[in-house]
Formats: sequence, C-alpha cells, structure tokens
Amino acid sequence: MSRRRISWRCLMRCVEKVNGNRKSEVGSRKGNNSFTSHFLQRRLPSILTPQRKRNLMFSSRIPWDLQANPLSKILAEKEKQNLKSGDYLKSGDFSYKPIIYMTESNPTRCGLEYASDAILKAISPPRLLFYEPHPKGLLEARKAISEYYQTIGREVNPHNVILTASTSEAYSFLFKLLGNWGDSVLVPHPSYPLFEYLATLEGIQLVPYQMEYIHPAGWFIDLDNIRTAINSRTKAVIIVNPNNPTGSYIQEGELKELIAICKNHQLVLISDEVFCDYQVDIRKTAIPSLAGQVVHPDKVGEEILTFVLNGFSKMLGLPQLKLGWIVSNGPDELLQQALDRLELIADTFLSVGTQVQLATPDLLLLRDAFQQQVIHRLKDNVQIIEATIRDTPFRLLRCEGGWSAVLEIPRFIPEEEVVSGLLLKENTLVHPGYFFDFPREGYIVFSLLIQSEIMGEGMKRIVRYFNRLGG
Repeated sequence: MSRRRISWRCLMRCVEKVNGNRKSEVGSRKGNNSFTSHFLQRRLPSILTPQRKRNLMFSSRIPWDLQANPLSKILAEKEKQNLKSGDYLKSGDFSYKPIIYMTESNPTRCGLEYASDAILKAISPPRLLFYEPHPKGLLEARKAISEYYQTIGREVNPHNVILTASTSEAYSFLFKLLGNWGDSVLVPHPSYPLFEYLATLEGIQLVPYQMEYIHPAGWFIDLDNIRTAINSRTKAVIIVNPNNPTGSYIQEGELKELIAICKNHQLVLISDEVFCDYQVDIRKTAIPSLAGQVVHPDKVGEEILTFVLNGFSKMLGLPQLKLGWIVSNGPDELLQQALDRLELIADTFLSVGTQVQLATPDLLLLRDAFQQQVIHRLKDNVQIIEATIRDTPFRLLRCEGGWSAVLEIPRFIPEEEVVSGLLLKENTLVHPGYFFDFPREGYIVFSLLIQSEIMGEGMKRIVRYFNRLGG
C-alpha cells in the first residue's frame, strides 16, 4: 500500500495513502522498511491509516484511524535527553548535539522580531466589546486588504473579498461552492499534503498534475498532464503561487495557457498565494498575484472565474490571529452568482473573530518590516546551504520563493531511512520528499525560516551523516 501524508498545517505527521498505489510518469516509489508510511508529529504523536473495517457510527468523510507513530516515540525519548536547538543559540554551544528541528515553519518559534506593542494595541480596540456580524467580513477590513493589493499593482474591489478564519477554511468554502460528492479538482504534485484532507472532508476527489524540474532553470507546470487529467467531473484547477515546497512561481506563458484550458473546459482557477510576498530568487519575474480585475495584460483572465487565497499566517507571520480571505474575479454575472453563494456559506458559519477584523488595517501596516526581515533570513539560509554542500553530491533545487528548501540527496538509501537515520544518529529532523508527493526518491525538505545558526549546524549534520554512510 502506498503512502500518504497529512496536514501541511502541522507538517509533522505522515499517513498512508488512501487511494491506491502512488505512481507517476517519471517513476514510482519503493521502500519496504519498517518505517514505511510513518513520519513525525512532535506534539501529537500519531499517524492516519485507512480503516480496514467499515464503521457504521462515523462518516466516510473521515476514512482514517489514529494509531501510534513509532518515529514520534523515538523523538519523544530523545526529547527527554536533549534540549532543543533554540536553547543553545545564545551560547552557540552545539557540542551536546541538541535536537534540531529543521522542519520548523511556525514563524512565532523562529526567533523573528515582532512589533509587539503595535500588535497588542491593534488587537485591543474598544469596539471589540460590540458584535457587528457581516457574512463577508467587516468592510473596513476588506478595504484594508484591497489596499494591500494596490501596493502590488492589483485593483481589487473590497466587495469581492470574503474573509475566512484561515486559508484552509477558504478551501472548504470553495469546495462546498463548486463540488458535488465525487467531483474532482486538479492539484499540483509536489505540493501541500493538506489538500487530501480538505478535499476528502468535503467529498471531493483530488486528481494530481505533475510539476517538472529542469536544473538550473527550475520548476514548470506540465500543461499536457493537466489536459489529460481533466474529465467530466473536474470542477477546478488549483495552483500554489509560489508552490510549497518547490518555491516556484507560475510564469506568464504558463498562466496564459492555463487560463485558456480553464476557459475551454469551463473550469474554475484557484490560486493559493500565501507565500507570494516572499520572493527569494529575483532572476525570474514573478507574477505577484492573480487577484484583481486584470489577471493578464490582455484581460483574458476576466473570462474565467478565479479565486485567490491568502491570509495573515504567512503574510504577517501571525497564524494565531486566524484570518484568511478569498478574492473572487470573473465575468460579471458568474462572479455575482459565486459571491452570493459564498456569502451564504460564510453567513452560515460567521467564523472570523471580530478582534482580528478590527485590527486588520493597523496590522497590515506592519507587513513591510516583517517581510523584509523574513526575506533576509530566507536568503541567508539559502547561502548557508549552498556553501555547506559545495563539492558534495548534494544539490539544492532552485527556489524562487516561499519558506522551504528542497535538497536532492544521494539515492543509495531510501528517504525514510535518511529521515529516521538523521533523527537517530544526528538528532536532526527533516521531511522526506514523499511527504509532498515528489515523484521519486532522493529528496529531503526543510524550512528556510529557522535561525541561521541552526541552519548551519543542521546542514553540517546532514553532510556528516552521509559521509559516514559512504564510509
């Protein structure tokens, strides 16, 4: 049985595949060691596996049972004996080999500086004592989001913005809007592990399309693969711009062809842009957003229905404030029909807190300072990785943006053994490539958001581990 992952939100668990053997045109994965289908979750040690017996009590939307995760037990035991890497930063003493979490992507745990006074003031307005529900969200918050898009050259009508409690909830709203039970959406591979769960909970089928890597040019969407993946039940195509974890932005030619495909097949285009502000490699001109009236210079984007997703979790590094949004665009009549239905869905739940809505205009003023700090961190860590792997068999895949690094590793040992071996021998935690549906063996993924001192030590451990394996 092939493997499946879970929640991108946690990024610390692994699950078994539900929908059969995982194969692709570029090859299929193998590996039968005892750690197959397992990965780590630091605080909730469990995996998800398909149910083998029908359960008459619970919904088929949740076809997984929780079971113990053996690797999490290893980590838990090590945590009893070792301090975390952050505890050693001040002294710079790594001689006791603390556990290094190279997977850490929670910005509030990565030593970043926040404008604490300004944030606390913004989330404590006197109006918080009054409840002013609006299905789309408070107009002042939606206007502030519209003004953000103006700073990146997009014109967004605040009436086309619908607030959600997270980007995940935005997906759930869109799946409710677009799909009947058994309808499908196309999603990129490699990409978010979370898509499987968001779709399954809404009764939606996922159909993958491949992204191809050409070194050193980078990643490209396999448009022919998209064309062949479309069937009578397909409702939408999802792009992640830039993709997580590959860090690749959609290119102008790709976007134009993708819009034409969607128009020809009457499909919706969903663009996940949570990392769009974090461009690391400026050698390519990135499309900053698909939001707004003009998706493409010739206005071809206005001919299809488009939904753009973003939120504070990545934009401001404030996942705890729980604010995401959907920006809708398309032909006038179709757009209004979509907005009316989304408003009904949002009105059913009214999930966005008043506090964060009132704070939105002031919080968005902090965006530039926070993002400049993060981009500096991302670029520093890329340089550290490149310097460490020079004259080694490792290769850092081109990353144009986002918070993740993809490292190509020697293939004489399966990824699962690499991940478990790094934890057992080097007290270092990374993600295997299969967590993100890479098409073949030979990749590990880790966060570019961690402190540079931790990145440097972690990279030394990875190289040392492989040097020892090579004799």
